[in-house]
Order: sequence, then structure tokens, then C-alpha cells
Amino acid sequence: IPSSVMEASAAAATAAMTMAEDRWTLTRTRELPPEIDVAGAVPRIGVFVCNCGINIGGVADVPAVRDYAKTLPYVVHVEDNLFTCSQDTQDHMKQVIIENQINRVVVASCSPRTHEPLFQETIRDAGLNKYLFEMANIRDQNTWVHMNEPDKATAKAKDLVRMAVARAAFVEPLHQVSLPIKKSLLVVGGGVAGMESALTAAAQGVAVLLVEKTDTLGGIARHLNATWQGEPVAAFLADLAEKVLAHPNISVHLNTQVARTTGSMGHFTTTLVQGSGPDHPANVQEFIVEHGAAVIATGGMEYRPHEYLYGDHPDVLTHLDMDAAFRENDARIFKGRSFAFIQCVGSRNEEHPYCSRLCCTHSLKSAIALKKMDPRKRVFVIYRDIRSYGFREDLYREARERGVLFIRYDLERMPELSRAHNGKGGLVLRVFDPVLQMPVTLSPDLVVLASGVVPADNKKLYETFKVPVNSDGFLVEAHAKLRPVDFASDGLFVAGLAHYPKPLEESISQARAAVARAMIILSRDVLMVGGIVASVEKEKCAVCLTCVRTCPYGIPFIHEEGYAQIEASECHGCGACVAECPGKAITLNHFTDRQITAKTHALFEETLETEEAAS
Repeated sequence: IPSSVMEASAAAATAAMTMAEDRWTLTRTRELPPEIDVAGAVPRIGVFVCNCGINIGGVADVPAVRDYAKTLPYVVHVEDNLFTCSQDTQDHMKQVIIENQINRVVVASCSPRTHEPLFQETIRDAGLNKYLFEMANIRDQNTWVHMNEPDKATAKAKDLVRMAVARAAFVEPLHQVSLPIKKSLLVVGGGVAGMESALTAAAQGVAVLLVEKTDTLGGIARHLNATWQGEPVAAFLADLAEKVLAHPNISVHLNTQVARTTGSMGHFTTTLVQGSGPDHPANVQEFIVEHGAAVIATGGMEYRPHEYLYGDHPDVLTHLDMDAAFRENDARIFKGRSFAFIQCVGSRNEEHPYCSRLCCTHSLKSAIALKKMDPRKRVFVIYRDIRSYGFREDLYREARERGVLFIRYDLERMPELSRAHNGKGGLVLRVFDPVLQMPVTLSPDLVVLASGVVPADNKKLYETFKVPVNSDGFLVEAHAKLRPVDFASDGLFVAGLAHYPKPLEESISQARAAVARAMIILSRDVLMVGGIVASVEKEKCAVCLTCVRTCPYGIPFIHEEGYAQIEASECHGCGACVAECPGKAITLNHFTDRQITAKTHALFEETLETEEAAS
């Protein structure tokens, strides 16, 4: 699912690249009536009960729920509909609101997660503030889970409607303010993912700042020979870098790192330090850039083994070493008669418990290349599990057909590599074959360690952007399936090996997907902020720092005058600080104590009355 979502977003970004000049040309501006001032007005609540076909009406007694709603305080209009979300009912609802001078609306239907925005737009078209709305979920939370208990489902529907009406009487209009969006994108990392992100955004007319801490673009891909499908990587990289450097919308900053960043979605201010990279040029310069969004594509590294004599014996290589040997026509490859690939070196163990996903495919490609060079070469793959997923299975089949031998091992009987005691400096590889149920001894001329991918050391950078990492050091997305390229902090996106080990084509897809998500922000002129956000009553604030420690997004800060402050443009409205504040100095708009207690009292007062009547 994550790959499908990423590829869909990448496809959208690719399509958008071809129509950047036509963006918004067919868009019509929505005309809204002025909002009705409800300040000080007595609540006049309209209740609309939905049958949702048979989803609700086939279980609960909707007419009974409708009639019950008529008895509730402040309710001036009640009706039931077959489908409240239909266009006909939406138009009818607007008319009813106007004719009955309704100033609060309750819809008893399905989930607000899917339909609340629709109903909010409807009441806004009728002149009401969109926050003068409350929803009772009598489908997902009721009839779907009590489909065999119609009487209880009806009673529960009445409870939910009563609670919604009680809360609706206390909701107040909220207003948002518009902030201009800085139409530029910061891309951190000059590897394949970073360059693809830059080009995809630049093609859509966005100014891009590409920051790379070394003096060369390309990242770890510069050490690869070909993709698993055989396309040469060097030519692709050269073409990609040439396009990036030549594009008028892209500003490339080599030997540059991020020092500080402030702001929020739509308007970040980031301080860059040029000359602070690994190559340390003589002139160090600091400059400030403004951008509306950022893609973090800082890449990964090949794990450098400390096992299997790596670094102690010249004939023990990693995959990237082997690729270099192929490029340089190393004599050991041509003269060697026996080769062994040891899988899962530095992966799927206590230190790095994850699978790097690339190693098996890389070994298969190299093994096939050796067999193509000379079918008489003996090639062994010492593996735990072969994970050649998707069409990569064809490589596994080809390797088998060409005579590559596969020997399985497990953690209880790890392969053992030692120097040969023959005075020639050779190697001896011992492994227990579970099929033969006996140890096998090999004398390979070259041993290739299928070392995994590890994250680059960018802890300071990640702390600067306040983006999370998992226990392995890879960046963590907001939601693996629903938001696979977004961070929890709006306006920040992830792509490439910094996220997790992935092949080149997947890094490209993710890079384009990240830009597709960023363009949702950057394609607009203004950003609406406010509404459901937390606010601080500074008179009550004791500066205890509880909110600062609690907020998962790091938004609250202590004002110079000695109280906590929460910027409306940055607040996510999660309410964590509100729940934790010991002095009740913080309020979450639209979820005030008064609104919540009204809802809970409405439930328990009726429950007590029912219990008393029964006794």
C-alpha cells in the first residue's frame, strides 16, 4: 500500500509537470455570502437525521430518533433524510437554514472524518460560520456495531443526538486568517532523490534551493554500476546533474549545511552555512533563505563490515567494492575461479534488525555477471532468505539456470571465514548446509559481503527540523499507508534512503511523490490558519513548561514577558497541551471545557433519569 500511494502521487506530479503553465486557468472562484452574526443570539438548532439508505434506517428507528430530537432544548427544526449528503438534500438544507433562521446545525449520520467538510461547506453557503456545526455519528459508532440490536441502537442514537445538540448550543464561530505562502522549496540532499525532487518542483515553476553538504551531486548512487534491470547509472546521474545545474529555477549550494530553521508550513526561514561540509572550503559563509516547504532527502550509506575479515584481507569486498572492481576491470574478477556472496551482513541482526531490501538483488546481478563472463566460474550465494521480490524473481531464476549455487544458513550456524594456512594467503569459508546436513568448506578467490544500508549521520539536521527517527536511525513518516512521504509536521516531506532502504526507482517515485504533496502548499497564494488551535490565557500561565515538554510538534515557547505562547499558524490542534496544563491556562478552540461538559452532562443526566424511572 505505501508503494502504491507513493507511485500514485508520483504519477500526479509527473502529469503536473506538463501542465504547470495552465494551473488554475479553469478554476472558478467560489462566491460566499457574508457570515451571519450570531453573537448573543439564542441558539436555534436544526437537526437532520440521515437514514444512509439501510445503513442506519435498516437498523435504528429513524422516525423515532427524529421525533425525539424535536423535544430537545433550542431545537427549532428536525427532519430525516434518505441520504443527507446527496446534492438535493444539501440544497434543501441551505433553504431550511435560511427560512428557519437556524444558527446551529446538527447532522446525525456517518463519520465526521469523511463528511464533516461537506456539511461545513453547505452551512457556509447558507451564511453560517462553518464551525457552527456538530455531527452525531450514528452509523459507524452505532448501527454498524449494533446491527442485531435495533432497540438498543435506537436508544443509543437518541443519546448521541442529545449529546450533539447539547454541545451545539455552545459552539461559537471561529475565524481563520490568511498568510502569504513563500513559493519556494528547500531540498536537503543532492543525491538521486534530492535532484529528482528539485527537477520535479522546478518544472512546475517553483524556485528550488538544493543543498548538498559535499562538493558533488549524486550521493551513494555514484558508486553503482547499473540498476537491477540493467540500465547504466553513471549516464543517468550525469544527465540528471546536468539538468539540475542548468535549470533556471534551481539554485544549487554545494558544501552547504542547514544550521537553523524556524517558521511553519508556507513560510520557513532557514539559515544555511556554506563551507561547512566535509571538504571544508576556505571561505565559510552564512546566509538565510525563505521557503514554503522542504524535502529532506539526505540519503544513506553502505554498512562497512567489521566481520568476515573485511579490511584485513584484500579479497573480501562489499557490494560497492565489487562494483568498483567490475568498472576497473580488476584482474581478480577475470582470473578468479571461485566466488562466494555472503548475504545479510549488517542486516537482520541485533545491531540492524531490518532488511535492507537491496542486497539480495545486488548479489544476484553480480553472480549472473560472473557467470556471463565465464560459465565455468563457480559462484556460491550463502543466504538466510532470498528476498528478490516482484519481477526480481526473474533474476533468481536466471541465476539458478546459469548454475549459481545457493547454500542456506541460519543464525545458529553462521558462516565462518578464515585465512587459508597454505602460505598463499587464500580464504576458507565454512558453512553448514541444511540440505546435506553437513558442513561445507569452500575456497573462494573472492568473497563479497552483501552489506546493508545504514542511515547517514544527520542527527543534528533532524533535530533542527524536529523530524522523528526510528530506533534504526531512519526518518519516520506521518502514516505509513496514508501519508508515506509526509512528516507529522506540515510542510516537511521525506524521500530516498533517509526514509528506509529502497532501490533507485523507488527513490525516484518517492521524490516525485514528495513534491506532489509539497505542491499542494506551494501552488496556493495564501494559507488559512487559525480555527481549531490552542490559545493561552497569559494571566493563568505559571510558566511551568508542561506544554513545551508535551507538544509533539514543539510549538509552544515562552514569551519574553513570561508566559507560554502558541502560534496559531503552527498549532496542529491536537489538544495535548490543553489536557496536560495543570493551571487550565490553555484552551482548544471548538473543544472548550464548556462544550465538552455540556455533551457529557447531556449523556449522564438522561442516563440517570432512565435508571431512576426503571427502579
